[in-house]
Amino acid sequence: MSLKDVLIALRTYPEPTPVSAINDALDLAAALGAKISAIACEVTINVPGSLLARSFLNVPAMVAGEAKKSTTNAQQLLAAFQAAAEKSGIFQERISEHCLTSEVPEVLVEHSRLRDLTIVPVAEGDYLDQWYVECIIFDSGRPTIVLPHTRKRTGSFALDTAIVAWDFSRSATRAVADAMPILKKAKCVCVLTVTNEKAIDTRRSGAELAKHLARHGIDVVLDEVDAKGSGIGDVFEAREFVLGGATKSMLSRPPVPILMSH
Repeated sequence: MSLKDVLIALRTYPEPTPVSAINDALDLAAALGAKISAIACEVTINVPGSLLARSFLNVPAMVAGEAKKSTTNAQQLLAAFQAAAEKSGIFQERISEHCLTSEVPEVLVEHSRLRDLTIVPVAEGDYLDQWYVECIIFDSGRPTIVLPHTRKRTGSFALDTAIVAWDFSRSATRAVADAMPILKKAKCVCVLTVTNEKAIDTRRSGAELAKHLARHGIDVVLDEVDAKGSGIGDVFEAREFVLGGATKSMLSRPPVPILMSH
């Protein structure tokens, strides 16, 4: 299997996805040899307010103003995406949806199920981005790449080193299977097991995973790191590209682009 049909989920409200994150996603899609589409939801704001509040505030006007902000952001983001993707020769399509703010995750999941891979830009500590990406990871049945807004750009994205965050879990196993096309493109693949961060209950070794990957033509380097009290995100912060299971710490503060699957 190859990754040919990639989707990027763009946020329009209350703050839009930065254009720099779109450029990162395009670099990644190009490195994978994929075409890329973008989806942006123009949202209608849910207002459960009381009749008293409505009597003192012009609630309909406020709601209309916020919805207009979302529409403007969606149109600008999709236009910027299309221009950059066409310039790179990887444009597939642009998708505009209309829904309530509470329905955005469901809409993103539906579109993600019809793609090989979905890229979700995530700002550190942003609960909305985290909500969206969690829904896509757990409900789409497809692999997802969490792309931090604050990635330090050193030129175009290159798959020089991919780190397999290997803890012998079901989700890590699924991520490895879904990431095979990426692992085959990476110049260096490292199977990394972090010890003393959580209990790892298995009699199997990382060497056995390396043997499996070798049968797919992927040579790996085995590594083991003692967490020494640090969180899993801190351990991976110096790495370039990570794939593994979904954890709260990695989603709330993604240190590098992370492929997750469930």
